[in-house]
Amino acid sequence: MHELHYFAGYAPQLISRIQDLLRTNQLGAALLRTYPAVHDITSARALYDYTLALKNDYLRSSPPLSKVVYDDTIKNLKNALGLHSSISRVQGQKLKAKNEIRIASVFKRGPVEFLKMIVVHELAHIKEREHNRAFYNLCAHMEPSYHQLEFDVRLYLTHIDVVGPLYSPGH
Repeated sequence: MHELHYFAGYAPQLISRIQDLLRTNQLGAALLRTYPAVHDITSARALYDYTLALKNDYLRSSPPLSKVVYDDTIKNLKNALGLHSSISRVQGQKLKAKNEIRIASVFKRGPVEFLKMIVVHELAHIKEREHNRAFYNLCAHMEPSYHQLEFDVRLYLTHIDVVGPLYSPGH
C-alpha cells in the first residue's frame, strides 16, 4: 500500500485503518463529511488580517507581525506546512525584529480549520521556538482541537499525495 510518511510513529492499527480508507477510496469522503467547505481567505491581505486577529486574541503582547503570505515555494510538505522567521535588522541605533509567517499554498484552498491549525502553529513559534510541551500547550490554548486538526491535516495531505486535490474550484 502507499507509504504514509505523514504518519511515521503512529500506531500500526491506525495506519492500517488509513490504508483501508485509501484502498476503498473512502478517505476523501470521510474528510468531506467533517470538512465540507473551503474558506475564502485567499489574498495575502485577508491571510494577514486573519492571522493578526488570532495573534491579537492570544498573543497580544508578542512582537508584531510584519508579513503573512501564502508561499508557492513551500513544496516539501513532509517537513513544513508553514514557516515562521524572525529577521533582525538594525534601523538607526535600534535592533528591530520582523516576524514573518509563510503558509504553504496548498492551504489556500481548503477548510478554514486546517488553515487555522497551520496559523496557530506558526504563531506559537513566536513565543516558543521548539516543538516542546509548552509549544503544544500554547497551540492547544489557541485552538482546543489542535491535535485532532493536525491529524486531519495529515490525512488531507495524504489524500492530495495519493488521490489528488480534494476540493475542486467549484467547491
